[in-house]
Amino acid sequence: SPLILGYPWLNLHEPTISWARGIITDWSPHCHKHCVSPAPQPPTNSPIPHEYHDLLEAFSKVRATQLPPHRPGDCAIELMPGAVPSRGRIFPLSQPESEAMENYIKEELAKGFIRPSTSPASAGFFFVKKKDGGLRPCIDYRSLNEITVKYRYPLPLVPPALEQLRSAKYYSKLDLRSAYNLIRIREGDEWKTAFSTTAGHYEYRVMPFGLANSPSYFQAFVNDIFRDMLNRWVIVYIDDILIFSNTYLEHIQHVRAVLKRLIHHQLYAKEEKCLFHQEKISFLGYVISPEGVAMDETKVNAVRNWPQPKTLKELQRFLGFSNFYRRFIRNFSSVAAPLTSMVKKGSARLSWNPEALQAFHELRRRFSSAPVLKHPDPQLPFLVEVDASSTGVGAILSQRQGPPRTFPCAFFSHKLNPAERNYDVGNRELLAIKLALEEWRHWLEGAQHPFIILTDHKNLEYIRTAKVLNHRQARWALFFTRFQFTISYRPGSQNLKADALSRVYEPDHAPPRSETILPPSMLIAPVTWDLMTEISEAHSRDPPPTECPEDRTYVPAELRTRILSDVHATPSSGHPGIEATIDLLHNRFWWPSLRSDTVNHVKNCVVCNTTKASRQLPAGLLQPLPVPKRPWSHIAVDFITDLPPSQGHTTILSVIDRFSKGCRLIPLPKLPTALETAEALCNTVFRFYGLPEDIVSDRGPQFTSRLWSSFFRLLGVNVSLTSGYHPEANGQVERLNQELTRFLRSYCHDHQENWSRFLLWAEYAQNSIRKPSTNLTPFQCTLGFQPPLFPWSGEPSDLPAVDSWMHMSEATWNRAHVHLQRAVRRTQAQANRRRRPNPPYEPGQWVWLSTRDLRLRLPCRKLSPRYVGPFKIIRQITPVSFRLALPAEYRISPTFHVSLLKPAGAPDGVEILEETAPQRPAPLIIDGEEAYRVNSILDSRRRSGHLQYLVDWEGFGPEERSWVFAKDILDPSLTADFHSAHPDRPGPRGRGRPR
Repeated sequence: SPLILGYPWLNLHEPTISWARGIITDWSPHCHKHCVSPAPQPPTNSPIPHEYHDLLEAFSKVRATQLPPHRPGDCAIELMPGAVPSRGRIFPLSQPESEAMENYIKEELAKGFIRPSTSPASAGFFFVKKKDGGLRPCIDYRSLNEITVKYRYPLPLVPPALEQLRSAKYYSKLDLRSAYNLIRIREGDEWKTAFSTTAGHYEYRVMPFGLANSPSYFQAFVNDIFRDMLNRWVIVYIDDILIFSNTYLEHIQHVRAVLKRLIHHQLYAKEEKCLFHQEKISFLGYVISPEGVAMDETKVNAVRNWPQPKTLKELQRFLGFSNFYRRFIRNFSSVAAPLTSMVKKGSARLSWNPEALQAFHELRRRFSSAPVLKHPDPQLPFLVEVDASSTGVGAILSQRQGPPRTFPCAFFSHKLNPAERNYDVGNRELLAIKLALEEWRHWLEGAQHPFIILTDHKNLEYIRTAKVLNHRQARWALFFTRFQFTISYRPGSQNLKADALSRVYEPDHAPPRSETILPPSMLIAPVTWDLMTEISEAHSRDPPPTECPEDRTYVPAELRTRILSDVHATPSSGHPGIEATIDLLHNRFWWPSLRSDTVNHVKNCVVCNTTKASRQLPAGLLQPLPVPKRPWSHIAVDFITDLPPSQGHTTILSVIDRFSKGCRLIPLPKLPTALETAEALCNTVFRFYGLPEDIVSDRGPQFTSRLWSSFFRLLGVNVSLTSGYHPEANGQVERLNQELTRFLRSYCHDHQENWSRFLLWAEYAQNSIRKPSTNLTPFQCTLGFQPPLFPWSGEPSDLPAVDSWMHMSEATWNRAHVHLQRAVRRTQAQANRRRRPNPPYEPGQWVWLSTRDLRLRLPCRKLSPRYVGPFKIIRQITPVSFRLALPAEYRISPTFHVSLLKPAGAPDGVEILEETAPQRPAPLIIDGEEAYRVNSILDSRRRSGHLQYLVDWEGFGPEERSWVFAKDILDPSLTADFHSAHPDRPGPRGRGRPR
């Protein structure tokens, strides 16, 4: 039958072709024998499943003996500069070895794998015996390897690679045939592989075993071939391939894809060493199954039956073999410590002491009881148990798969070196955490759930109360910030697993030393408490009812408050809302009143009340001001400040008539005093329109002064002040200021110093615009007519009689009054769509006060509390404003609009006032003067050459923080701690800090 021969085959075998007859007259005998032989047929006892019989070429022994083509990944042998390969010796061979050598040379020459050489290099050729008694040819490339530039392509880390198998249920394993021989030596480098035998001098055309870079080149080659499959359903370690899948049909597709890839790249597997469709398989010394990873039983038996080593080499071999499985052995470093100490002594003959002998037998015993390690599941939260002793540190990575059991995923242990043994107990505890996080960083960094680190209480106290960081601890603290975890207390008697990892050989008399370690701010999360043991003990007093679901834990009444607090307040929860907290509790716990208890707890959580923004509509329906009956009887005033100087003016006094919406805009040289403001109103408003009945203003110092109120009380004018931080109460003048600013911006943006020239035109324009609320312009409403906006050439009309003018004005005002009332109702209805009725506050009730408009002495506004308090209501000022009992230190108006308040009531039977409104501590008397305790220093600054610190006072809220002079800080450790944590902030002279 006809064949299609491609260019690679023609180039490789250089055939003689008769183009006239269309036939090949001569080509390589080896190719004639092998390349065009019939396709192999599967034997009747073939281990290859029928699903792959159309891909049997991937298992062809004949194809594996063909010379592979040159590829981009050919093995290059780069020599060090100036290095020359040495000539190796010719090893004498026995008669059987000589016959085996001759057969080997003939076969390799026939396959084209080697060729005669004239290379100046030469390596020795010899044989080693196989387990079955056969002979394996070996070439001594040690001299060549010493002068070869190493190719550092990384080989896979097997344990992390096996962690990808967490959800796999089916496995297949392939072993490549003559793997290294399937890669060519780079053209021109063949002479460097030359070897000498009694039968001649030869060099390799394919990559032989024994070259230093052979594993790296082959790993790079197969990684490139399977790059799109690696760690998805394929793991490749040199010539071993593991295929894993979640379902049977998916697994068949994966195996077929791998076999096709092998055929395409002319790689071939050993049929006799392949396994297919296994649910439990041995791979690279591990037994893999859906349950997890275990040690290979044959390797375990080898350790169990290992005879007691008599020489240093035998002991090193035993420790090296055991170390391969150290991730399965609890406390491996501590158990093996006496044996490793014997190795360090370096004595060729071993002297076994009782401690070393016990360690040898204990290590063999632990191999017999090693657990199956579960595949880590990123969907489940991790648990890290750590402990430190005077000899070592240990850790266990676990996951909870259904309450209440946890299953180990990996063990870790580390024998302390001499420097680490000098650490105090707190530093050793931190070292245990740091090494565990490094070991399992690929699982714990960026984990879907914050994980818990279990340790014992005494070491936590070292961490929590620490103050000073050395350079090593600072590096560790920076490393810890990459993880989200909570340190949880478990006493040593309960922390048995991790405790055993570090304390097996700890002397009983080793006392811990006290030393400061980390400030509280360096803890990644606060300490939490494991209540499961207490819940189990409480069940004897309050047994679970029959209606409790089997998959959840019943919480007795005595522990419900603690469970609510832990679940709601832990950093891994983050103070969630009511429904989210209920969901978190439902995952593990149950009791009949869980929902109602959670609602009450979250509603009265102090942290939630002070830090969360309100999602409700603003409280307090719109309370419109009374509608005036004539122009300029009710006015509102405000200031526009910080304008650029213009004709000596920097401030505008805005006055608006609440009846006609007319305005007067008065330029002033600066922000006036109360007396100057009153004089300006008399000169520009009152002398034209008479005294008003009411003046509305904000709570600026001019309007809250005694002079202002006394002056207008004598004139019979009522003074009305808006509630604190509620500018909407003076909305008309606020709106006027916005329009005025827009007008001036439109005409003065290029020459801002000319704004005062346009002020009269701004007033004229505002008084000429028809107002929707009155359907008239302010001029029409006040004067009875509209002055012309442009020059008018018409003849002036005769002036009306006085009585006619008065009737017309009265009619105009009545019409304006009707429109104003209609506009007020319309505005009120529109505003109340975005508001809700205010809660029924009563005098004596406690409320939270919004910090929206308060000046808090905190570095970052975004992280500041949303509410402070609670404070008691003294009395109701208006339907929507209340006066609160504020501390004198606040120095602000105590009257607030209802939208800035939030009820702080507690459910029946729960008292929060003592907790949320604590008594302020009494001052200390030092040298006859009052002094207060400092909680912490938050910031520093220089004012007029003097150093000041922002102090958070113990027992006082954030609103009472204040700047004090450095000389008034009596404890120097406070300033030292602050500057240690904030070296860039201003400090004392001579410390090298910023000024």
